[in-house]
Parts: sequence; structure tokens; C-alpha cells
Amino acid sequence: MKQLIGVCSVLFIIISLSSYGFFDDSEPEIVRLTEHTINTSSGITQGQSYAISGSVVSWFDIPYAQPPLGDLRWRAPRPLSTPQNIIVDKPITSCVQKASNYGGIAGDGIVGNEDCLYLDIRAPKDFIDKNYPVMVWIHGGGNITGHKDYYNYSNLVAEKNVIVVAINYRLGALGWFTHPAIQGLQNGLDKSSNFGSLDIIEALKWVQSNITAFGGNPDNVTIFGESAGAHNVYTMLATPLSKGLFHKAIAQSGYTISNSLENAYDHQDENAYVTQGSWRVVEELLASQEVQSQTLKTPEQLHTILKSVSAASLITLYSDKPGVINYQPLTTNDGIVIPKEGLASALGNPLYAKQVPIISGANKDEVTLWLGLHRYFMSTRYLFTKWLPPIVSIKDPQLFNFWVRVRSQAWKARGVDEPLDALERAGYKNLFAYRFDWDHQATSFFIDFPNILGAAHGTDISFVSGDYKYGPITSYIYPEGEAREQMNRTFMNVWGDFAATGTPDLSLGFDWEGYTSTKKAYVRLDKDELLALGFELETLTSVLAKIAANTHAAPIEQCLMVWETLVNVGDRDIPRYQSWNNSQCVDFDARKAQEIIAIDLIEEFGSTSVI
Repeated sequence: MKQLIGVCSVLFIIISLSSYGFFDDSEPEIVRLTEHTINTSSGITQGQSYAISGSVVSWFDIPYAQPPLGDLRWRAPRPLSTPQNIIVDKPITSCVQKASNYGGIAGDGIVGNEDCLYLDIRAPKDFIDKNYPVMVWIHGGGNITGHKDYYNYSNLVAEKNVIVVAINYRLGALGWFTHPAIQGLQNGLDKSSNFGSLDIIEALKWVQSNITAFGGNPDNVTIFGESAGAHNVYTMLATPLSKGLFHKAIAQSGYTISNSLENAYDHQDENAYVTQGSWRVVEELLASQEVQSQTLKTPEQLHTILKSVSAASLITLYSDKPGVINYQPLTTNDGIVIPKEGLASALGNPLYAKQVPIISGANKDEVTLWLGLHRYFMSTRYLFTKWLPPIVSIKDPQLFNFWVRVRSQAWKARGVDEPLDALERAGYKNLFAYRFDWDHQATSFFIDFPNILGAAHGTDISFVSGDYKYGPITSYIYPEGEAREQMNRTFMNVWGDFAATGTPDLSLGFDWEGYTSTKKAYVRLDKDELLALGFELETLTSVLAKIAANTHAAPIEQCLMVWETLVNVGDRDIPRYQSWNNSQCVDFDARKAQEIIAIDLIEEFGSTSVI
């Protein structure tokens, strides 16, 4: 997701803050037992575990659909029936994307493979003939980066006796794309624009057909994901195509943005608020290949070109350009996967309701992942030499803290409360909300992590998995100690118990009151002494009123905050932006202002980041 002024990938720019140490590179011995060989509809897979203290068996790189190659690009995934195939680990299973240490994909430029529809399974070592709850992890990354391998859920599996399935799905323009030369020449599910969503559905179908052999209960499946993964959880709740494929859902820091078909295509750049619609991208693609679109005589010719162009060439067109905020294709209201009314609205339509228990929540400091090291808010100074990292400090703490509070509160309002309100209208009864408040990081001489990052976007995932990862600053974000152990225990118990029973509070020591639109109960997830039930008082309206009442921010900064509040997380509300505070911002082009700020910072410092 692109959340603010330019694009700030925090975890790229603070590599120099990593702690130094010595590590034992030796690998524990792996054993592969005959009884861990499993026959599936897509082949025979061999489980593996560690010889010493091996409490979990893992199966890797299991294909769940035919590779979406050639003419299968931009088509619904095809079921795979190859039961005699011997499944082996593959060197590359990540879908095509820009290399990102944050997403766990090393390299330069565009990496990954279109042949990427694989999943991993982890089960307790005594899985044979069991009926364990199943949890299907949908990774995040804005639906443009990420892969199934990044987080290891073995600790959750061992601790809570659940089976975790982690899946890949097509990303970016290969996963979400709308163009008449594609949909206009295809039929049925192939006319969809949401191919990545269809991949998730196909993976859930594979789980239904095969998970019993791994000791899993196909009648007790929980889908869970963070950020784009949580957005995809909402997608599964809204689509009519996922009925019966899961029985509980957890959305961590989700969002409900979706596009109309018209905006996804954006013919001749007719919508000023759309960035890089497929019409513009295809024009750029043809120009790069020295092909003029007007020389193409038939849609079939363009169809052939789009199906045959290299995936790297296509994704490169969406790569970040200095000062430009690019939005790759998003979930589209195609009338096939997502109803024409849109994702946010469909969540409230009883026609699509699954009536399953749901947990949804957001982090107290969501947006510090993007703001926390941005040069608009942060300054640097070098103590002795530039061989050492710079000391990072907040330029204007009052402005920074207000901006963080506004945007993070708006995220909960738009990404948690509004979707839960919609689900309540659709008849859902078992709804639970949370806010993740844990901010007990270690402070570095170079940066005050608790106050600058705090409970940032994505910091909650490691407490569910027990696999502590936050790029090169992991040791600062998750310092060993009682606070970390308490938070890990709470998350594993809540997520594991919810997956097993649909009840999240079996170990909390107090009742987790269900969410309703009139009371808005939520649990503050924090270390034990701060773990408590609360009731939300903020709404999107109250957040916008706070911006209007704030006298510290300049009028331009107020407009930027309102813009970010109304175009991120939920559907873009341009009329509300233009009418806010007696039309204060009606003539202010916030998107252009963001780009100018980014360009100016890049010209002065070489980057929008402080390091």
C-alpha cells in the first residue's frame, strides 16, 4: 500500500541499524519418515521434521492449481489432478514482484515466477488420524509483494495443535487486471478481473479436498491475514464464490478499497484520480515495444501481445518512479468475484453473508511504518562520521504525533469498525474487534523506536507466528523479555482458541464482549497489565473534526491529512474531501502536492527516507 507522501519502505532504509552478532549457521538434522508421505490430488508430498525436538511436520511447495502460464495468464486458476506426481521442493515459488527485503524476496529488480500457485502445510507431529483445526494464512504486501515462505508458523502449530496452510497467489497486474482485450475475449470466470482472489478460492477448495490426509478438519477452517492479506479475507467474506470454504475469519489491519471496472481500465486517462489504469499501462507497454496501438487491427492481436509479453516487462511498468505514487491494480468490482456494488458494500449484503465468527483489528500506530522515517517528519545528524548511522529525531513532535493519531484512528474506523458495522447489517452475530497497542521496543542510541514506530503496521504478525521478523531492526522491535513473551502467549492463545472454537477469550481472564455498531467493544492487545476491554469513541466524522480544530498543522497539512484519511483503507471519498470544512481543500490537489514534496526531498537528500 502507498499510504502517504511518496513511498517509504522503512525496512529497506534502516539496514545500517541492524545489531551485530555472531550466529551459528549450522542446520539441525532433518528427517523424512515414510508415514509422513501424503497422497494428494496434485501429487505425493513428503513431510519433514527436525530430528531433535521435532514437534511439527512440514510439507512444502505443494501445487494447488495448474501453472497460470501462456494462455492461462489472466484466467481463472485451473484445478490440478496429478495424483501420481512426485512433489519436490522448488528453488523459486514466489509470484512475480519487485524484489523486497521487507517482503522476504531478495534480489534486484523484478523477481519471482508466474508458476507460483503453491502452498505449504505445517501440522503437529501426531497429525495422523487427527481432526485438528485448520488455519489458512494469506500473506500481505499490498497484493504486489510477499510470499508464503516469509513467516514460519511452526510455533503456533506446536503450541495450539492447529494446522497452518500458507498460500501464494498471483500479485500485482498479473493478479488483478482489467482490459477489454482480455475480458472481452474470455468467458465465465475468465472474464473476472480478480485472478489473485480466484487463486485464494482455488487454494481453499484444495484444502477442502485434501486437508484430512494431513490431520486437518475441513469443516473447521479459519482464514487469516494481515494488511493485503486481511483485505483478501474481507474479499472472501464478500464474494459469492467462497461459500462453504471456511468457517471463521481473522482480519489484521485490513482495508476495503475496491475499484469499478471503468476506473480499473481508465480509458484515455479520463479519471484524474486514477493512477495507471490498464489503458495507460498497455499504451506504455506497446510504446516500449515500438508498437502503436492504432496499428493493431483486432482485439485478438492485442490479446496475443498481452499474453506473450514477459511478466517482468509488465510489472516493471508499475515500479516506483521518483516522486510518483503508483497504484497497481486493486480488487475490482467485476460482478463475478466481487459484486458490482463493491467490496465494502457487499460485506453488508445478506445475500453474500457467510455467517461465520470474525475477528478484526488494527494497530494503534499503523502509519508509523510509512511516516516514522520520512524526511518530511524526521531529521538526521551525524555524530562523528557517516560511516555510522545517523541519529534520527522528530522535527515537530506535536505535528508528527497528531498525524499518526489521525491516520491510525482513521484506519481503525475505516478498516475495522465500518466493515464490522456492515457485517452486522448482513446478519453476522459473532463479531470481535481489537486494537494492538504493544509498543515495548528497545531504544537505540540512533533512534527511539518505541516513540517513533510503536505499534506500527505489521508488528503484530510475529506474535501470532512466534517467528520474530521485522527486517533489519527485528532485535529492536522484539527485544527478548517478559513483555514479548506475554504478548506472544496472548496472540497464540486468542488466535488458536478462536480457530478451534470460535471463542477468542478462553484464556484472557475477562469476557471479550462482542462488537456491535451501537457499543463498539474492542480488546486492547498488550502485555498482561495493559490487556483490557475498551469501547471505541472515535469515528471517521470525529477524526475529520479533530483535523479541522487543530491549529498547529498548516492548512496544506490539514488537507493532506484529510486526503489520506478519505482515500486510503476505504473507498476513495472525493466529494467528502472537497466539501470538508466548508470546502477548504476543494482547490488543493493533494496527490500532486505529495509528489512535489517527494521530488523536493529526493533532490535535496537523494531519498524521502532519513537513511
